[in-house]
This record gives sequence, C-alpha cells and structure tokens, in this order.
Amino acid sequence: MATRHIPRFNKPPATTQEDWSKSDQYHNSFLLPDDEALEFALKNTEDNGIPAISVSAAQGAFLNLQVKVLGAKRILEVGTLGAYSTIWMAKALPEGGELISLEVNPKHAKISSDNIAHAGLSSKASVLLGPALETLPTLSPSPPFDLVFIDADKDNNGPYFQLARKLVRTGGVIIVDNVVRNGRVANPEVNTGDILGVRKLLQIVKEDKGVDATTIATVGDKGYDGFMYIFVREGI
Repeated sequence: MATRHIPRFNKPPATTQEDWSKSDQYHNSFLLPDDEALEFALKNTEDNGIPAISVSAAQGAFLNLQVKVLGAKRILEVGTLGAYSTIWMAKALPEGGELISLEVNPKHAKISSDNIAHAGLSSKASVLLGPALETLPTLSPSPPFDLVFIDADKDNNGPYFQLARKLVRTGGVIIVDNVVRNGRVANPEVNTGDILGVRKLLQIVKEDKGVDATTIATVGDKGYDGFMYIFVREGI
C-alpha cells in the first residue's frame, strides 16, 4: 500500500503587533473609504479622555456588513463608549431602522450622543444611560432585535447574553467582542474577572440548545483577540 504523502510546511515567522496593524492598514486602504463622521467620532472620543478601545475600522466594517446581510431593522448594542461601532452599524440601517445602545457612564453617553448627532444618525440611533443589567429587562421585544453586539465589561458577558437572548428573533445574530483576550481565556492560570466572564459565557452558550456559535480569533490594530458569533435558531 502506498504511503500517503503529507506535505510539510515551513513554520511561519513570528509576527508582532506592528505587523498586524500594518496588515489592517494595508487592506483597509483598498476596502474602506475615508469617512468624516467616523474619524470625527474617534477624535472627539480621544479628545474627551475616553479610552481608545473602540473596535477597529475593519471590525466596524464587519458589523456594518452584518447589518446588511441580515437585513437588520432593529439592533441592540451593549456598551457604547464613543459610538464608533454604533455609527458603523447605524449607517447600514434602512429608513425606519432603530439602534439602541446601552451605556453606564454619563460622560461616555454624552460624547457618544454628540458623535451620533454629528454623523446625522440621531433618527436611527439612541443611547440609553444606565447599567445594562437593569436596562435590558425593560426593553421591548416587540419587534424583536435582529442583531445584538455585546462589547461592555467582560465580567458580565454571561448575564448580558442571557438577557439579550430573550429579545432576539429566530434567525437573529448575537456577536460578543473580546472573547480571546490574547489567548488568556484558555490559560487556566489566569483567573481575572474579565477572563472568568468569558468562560462563563462559553458555558452558558454551550448549554443553550437554541443557538449555534463559534469563536473567531483575530489579529489587527486591536491586537490578538476574537469575537463569538452566535446564530439564534430558536428566538422569539
């Protein structure tokens, strides 16, 4: 019997944050046009001392495409920060579409509302101030949400998912950001609050028989991380 030939590949060279950022910038130069509203949101957020932890431009574009692919008309976002991701998603909404973003920090809520207004999207996107664990149960599931983006404190990823899950239609999608954390989630020696929050989320999603999910690891401007993509087979 002939022995099957298994090709051997040379181990790729180690890469750095600089490599990942350059790669993002190179691809973006072809695929993402300049956008004044998005650039304003980033600068206004930075100028007001809000941490520069928004999604990357490539990630924002991915969210924008998800809105279009789903034909989403109603979006829920947990964690607004400076509304950079909010604007990316709201730009893809049709007339009459709605995006509700939940933010606990009053300063962040004010700046993000200003950024949304500057983008001309106040008729589509709004910011609700308050702890998301308190605000989520007050939201109406009628009509249900098509897309949920969770990007807030990682300690509460599990409860955020469970509460948002009750608001999403069958065939809807929930995306949870920052679930790889430079590989630390898989490291049993790391047990910080954010890491434990992601592990709890993984267990909750595993036990939920009404969803299908996967984690996609990413490298780029925001370093080595990843997001969980959850398809809701059994929603409302």
